[in-house]
Parts: sequence; structure tokens; C-alpha cells
Amino acid sequence: MNNIENQTNEVSHFNGVMLNAYPDSIGETLNDIVKMLKLPEFKDVFSLFYVLPTFFNSDLDTGFSIIDYNLNKDLVTEEDLESLKELNIDLKFDIVLNHLSVASPQFKDLLKNGTQSKYKDFFINWNVFWQDHGAMNEDGVVIPNKEYLDKLFMRKSGLPVLNVVFPDGTEQPYWNTFYQKVSYNPLKYDDLIQIDGLTQDAVKSICHLVNKSLKHSEDLENIDFGEFEKFKLPVVQILIKNRSYLGQMDVNAKSELVWQFYEETLAKLKMFGCKILRLDAFAYLHKAVGETNFFNNPGTWHYLDRIKKIADSNNLTILPEIHAEYGSKLHKEVADRGFQSYDFFLPGLLIHTIECKTNKPLLKWIDEIVNNGYNVINMLGCHDGIPVLDLKGKKIDECYYEGLLQDSEIESLMDLIICRGGKVKNLYGPDGKKISYYQINATYFSALGEDSRKMLLARAIQLFMPGIPQIWYLDIFEGKNDYEAVDKAGNGGHKEINRTTLPNENIIDALQRESVLNQLELIRLRNTHPAFLGQLKVNNSLDSKVSLEWHNKEAFAKLDADLDTLAFEVSCSDLNAETFFFAN
Repeated sequence: MNNIENQTNEVSHFNGVMLNAYPDSIGETLNDIVKMLKLPEFKDVFSLFYVLPTFFNSDLDTGFSIIDYNLNKDLVTEEDLESLKELNIDLKFDIVLNHLSVASPQFKDLLKNGTQSKYKDFFINWNVFWQDHGAMNEDGVVIPNKEYLDKLFMRKSGLPVLNVVFPDGTEQPYWNTFYQKVSYNPLKYDDLIQIDGLTQDAVKSICHLVNKSLKHSEDLENIDFGEFEKFKLPVVQILIKNRSYLGQMDVNAKSELVWQFYEETLAKLKMFGCKILRLDAFAYLHKAVGETNFFNNPGTWHYLDRIKKIADSNNLTILPEIHAEYGSKLHKEVADRGFQSYDFFLPGLLIHTIECKTNKPLLKWIDEIVNNGYNVINMLGCHDGIPVLDLKGKKIDECYYEGLLQDSEIESLMDLIICRGGKVKNLYGPDGKKISYYQINATYFSALGEDSRKMLLARAIQLFMPGIPQIWYLDIFEGKNDYEAVDKAGNGGHKEINRTTLPNENIIDALQRESVLNQLELIRLRNTHPAFLGQLKVNNSLDSKVSLEWHNKEAFAKLDADLDTLAFEVSCSDLNAETFFFAN
């Protein structure tokens, strides 16, 4: 590819290109990414940087279980933020609206003080929420009446609750939509010494047999106490009282303390250099008896409007993160209300376009974005999976609204990515049974069959799409599925397939490859060329061709791609003449 020289115009940050990575995706800390961005190969490549939430103090779900929104000093320094500012790179962060970590100051205070805690209403006591709307089971947890239970949207099997012990010894179930884990801490001598009738030798023996059972993950009820059976109940009570929790605890948006927390957090993120704020899991925030726990109307919109007012006061653009079927038209409703949104349709749509050599669904989607004025951020790969089910149609009030792809095409797409090594993530119904796949986890390069020409073509089309292009760091370097990381992470570790940390020396080596340099050249063009501040025109073409053209006064940039051969040509205006890019 030929470089564009003498290009002096700069694209607005809010129409430039966005890097996406964890603070330690390259090397060991954010400072290593800063060093990479200072390399000559990365000059003018990015205007924005979406730093994932291990930027903050967190403990689970690779950052999405927030303890607090202070800098994670193991990975980030204030000097790093100053360096990014000097590079003229603005930041995008997450606020996880729906939940906080068990280790957050608010939930720790609740565990310590119980009903006397300042934060007793900050989180959602499941039994209080469903009081008079269900029946208590033998474990002391209210089971909602069937008409309510059937409306719940489950992210895991079983009820979305975590039972925690209050200071008075009672167990209280709290709403927990996402991850949870309960661990029983090893018994210590001092834990048992106060139990009447236990000798010192008996204490040592009980500690030994119980800790051995815990090490082998044996259920408390099944531990054989042998000659010490009469002490089992008080010992188990001590284990329960001292157990540890991991979990993402749903907050109670009806509490004004929660909204005070949001206000404080957004002001803090602004100080860190945030310009765009992604609202993670916001669709789960509104909860009401008799309604679903996912995107209620009008409740969710009321919350979204309220958070927008806080964001506006801090000069932040908010980006609601929501996955829904294309046929639900929820993406249009979000856009019609004036919000920026994610283009979750493009990743699967582009794989279909390239593999099936047809432009029709892609051009239909481009036409909808342009004609409706959607303000989107698009992507290929990301920290999560490839959301192919978003492409589906949906039946609403006895009327079926078509998807961008037919169900048979989506099934073929899923089978292809899985055949190429992708891992699946499931959704569950109220009865705990799996109802569907949610996403397929794979690197985008592997999903394309680890073909450099397909990867470069996909990147070129993405960069000519309307909206802000978001670039997952691993895709730049043609990262492959990391099966070793999946195996190492164990149960639920499918997401690690696409989160490989790249050592600094790997970056230097990768920058010797033409396919990597070609991607960077295309990204730089998209980030700096003034044509992309103008209007997009879709040229008429054969089904196996894609022709996209941007114009802004005298400036233009044009992509002509052949899906049959994977060849494409990019031409654009320069200050003096035309410059051509070729890829074969």
C-alpha cells in the first residue's frame, strides 16, 4: 500500500478511530500500550481509546465486577493518562450500572452492619422485592408466582440470588443476575475454641477433617464428623458465618443513594479524561414486579434519561450497551431517542458477506443506518463474543419482523465459526434450562478462517461503514483463538479465547508483517482523512461487489471490493492528486 503524504486535515475525535483493549493487553500495564502508540507505525492511527474496566479496582469478570472507580494502581498511573492526553487521544470507559462487586465498600458495609447499614436499600433483597408475590421455599427464598417467574430473563441457571449471612446470623438472599461464588474458609483453631465440650485435641482433629473435605469441595452436609458428630451443627454454623463471597450484586435503582453514587462516579470519570461512557448492563437495571428484568418500557427509558442528564452535566456522551434481535427494532428505538448505540450487527454480517460473497444484507443495513441517521460505534472483534443472534428476526404481537439474515443463514454462520474453533455462551429460561446460544467467542481472525486477505477486506469495509470504528487490539495483529487460555480459565473460561496478552516483543515482530502494516495504513486513513466527515454514498454494483464512497466538499475516499477474489482498491483525494491503495 502507498502512504498518503501531506495530509493535514484531522478528523474530529468523534468521527475518528477507537482502539479497544484492557490496560494490560499489551505487555504488563497501560504504560506498555502508551509506548506502542508512540511508535511511528501508530502515528495518527487512533483518536480514541476504549480502556476496559480493569482500569478500575475490580475482582471478577475481567473488570466488570467493580469494587470502586478509582485507578487500579497495579495497571494504571496518572502519568499514563497524561501521556494519552499528549497523544491527543480521548478515552471511553464503562460504568456498570446494574451491579457492584461483593467487595465494594457498599456491600461490605451491608454484610458488616446488616439491617443497620446505611446501604441496606442500596442492593435488592430478593425476599423483600417478591414479598406477597410468591411462596417461601424450604431454603428461605421466595419463589415468585409462575406468572412473574416466567417473565424473568436469566443469565445463568437457577434463581438469580446470592445468600449472604447478616450479623444476626440470618441468611438473606440478594439479587445477583450475573456471576457468583461462595467459598468456605479453612477452619482455624481459634474458630472452635469457644465451643463447649471440645478439647484442644478435638479442635485440632475437627479442623483437620473439615479442611481436608473443603479442599476436595465436599458439600458441608456430607462431611462425616465421625466421633465428633454432635459438634457438626455449631461447626457448620461457624463455616457459614465466616464464608467468603464473590459476586456482582444488582443495585437498587429506586434508592437515591445509588443515583448519588452515579453522580459521583461520572464526575470522577470526567477527571480521568473520559469523553464517551458505555453503559454496561443498563438494560437489567429497572426491575418491577410483573415485568421482565430486561429493558422495561417505560422504566428503562426513565432511568436512561436520568443518567443522560448526569452525563450531560459532565460533557459525556453515553453509549447504552444492549443486545437484542434486529427484528425487535430496539436498536431503532434507542437511536430515535437520540442515543449513540453499538452496531452489534456488523461483526456477524461481515463474516456472512465475505463467506457467502453477497452484499445484499450488508447494503440493506448500511442503507438503514444512513437513512435513519443512526449514530453508531461499530466493531469486528471485541472483548466479548461475536453476537450472531442479534441478526435474527422477532415475533411481536403476532407479527413477525424479519432479521438481517434468515435463521438458516444464522445457523450456518454459527456452525462455521464453531467449526473454526469458536466457543459458545448460553442463555437460560426461568426453569434453568438452556434456551439458546448468546454469543460465539472467537478471535475475528480465526472466525474468518485465519485468512489475512479476508481480515484485511473485513477491516476495509468496517472502516468505510458509517459510525465510529472500534478496533480490538488483537485483530490488528491477526490474533488466533487462544485455546490454552480457555483451558487454564476452567469452567466459564470461554471468553479468554479472545483476550491474549501480547508481549512487547510480539508487537515489534508483528510490525514487520505486511498484513499488519496494511491494516494500520487503512486505519490511519480513516482516522485522518477529511472525507469521512462528510456523506456516504453506496454505489450500485453487482451482488459480489461492494462500492462505498465518502465525500466532504473536495475531499473523497472510495472503496471498491470484489467479494469473489477478496481484492479491493481504496482511492482517495490528496492535497495535490489522487492516491491509490491496492490489496490483492
